[in-house]
Amino acid sequence: MFLGENAQGKTNLLEAMYFLALTRSHRTSNDKDLIKWGSDFARISGTVIKDNSSHLKLDLVISKSGKKAKLNNLEQRKLSTYIGNLNVVLFSPEDLSIVKGNPGIRRKFIDMEFGQMSPQYLKTMSQFRSVLKQRNAYLKKLQHHQAKDLIYLDVLSDQFAAYCAEVVFSRLQFLQKLQGYIEKIHANITEDHEKLEITYSTFFNTDGKTLENIYDVFKDTFKKNYQREIQRGVTLAGPHRDDIKFLVNGKNAQDFGSQGQQRSVALSLKLAEVELMKDQVGDYPILLLDDVLSELDHKRQTHLLSSIKQGIQTFITTTSIDDVDPDLVKNPNILNINNGKVQQEEI
Repeated sequence: MFLGENAQGKTNLLEAMYFLALTRSHRTSNDKDLIKWGSDFARISGTVIKDNSSHLKLDLVISKSGKKAKLNNLEQRKLSTYIGNLNVVLFSPEDLSIVKGNPGIRRKFIDMEFGQMSPQYLKTMSQFRSVLKQRNAYLKKLQHHQAKDLIYLDVLSDQFAAYCAEVVFSRLQFLQKLQGYIEKIHANITEDHEKLEITYSTFFNTDGKTLENIYDVFKDTFKKNYQREIQRGVTLAGPHRDDIKFLVNGKNAQDFGSQGQQRSVALSLKLAEVELMKDQVGDYPILLLDDVLSELDHKRQTHLLSSIKQGIQTFITTTSIDDVDPDLVKNPNILNINNGKVQQEEI
């Protein structure tokens, strides 16, 4: 437990752990914001020890020219080979935005979390974004009559349809597995008063669709839309426009859920993510609880802390130990944080 007043560096410490795992911050999309004022670079390093045998050294350097990642002192050409060596799940007050916020927040959430569990998903997402960028650039040229070769647009569209299909199919598979955990966890939290479902929201019905079916849908859609897309100069369909919805007793929690229901959905989602990650990678992730205990009522706090199983390494930040039920966190290792300095509490 990291104990300290506000603005002393508690969240920075958890953000560093999160960044070391995922090579990005949960608070900013601009890596340069993480470099100390007046410095040219920032460096984060850590050692992952599993089963007291294998040691893996992680090292990240952020500079104005970008990011460099190393595994056991070997530089990784692609971040996709680095991500997944340290798995974390972060609980923060911002989790509510996954339920309440815009679709982009939910897409970012599933892409980051599924990316930790599957290097193939990360690779496919990278290829998808690359072709989307190329396709949008070419649509702009066609829009401004700087190009006229529609055969090249067909080639890009066929490539893009294949990546769209892979991304959507992978998301559907992950969400189906997540549903198996979240339904039970949410029923437990709400004492069986609520049923929670996750649905994938796109422009077509995905029920029973195979990878090939989804590819065909995208290919046909791009053919039908190419005139509209040229007029607009942008790709109008694809996973970059999709969403996920949380249905509580059949109603969208974003639109119809109370604040308490939305908090329960966010908590259920994160706890389900912990179980899914264990299922997919074989180990529980590290849990980072960033000042969330004071945000939760006693019932939800109890469910969160009692869900932390033996052997799950957990880091908690809080301004006061009074926020924590002593029956749920026994014999914690307490470290005080003051002005960015970490000090062991004297017993």
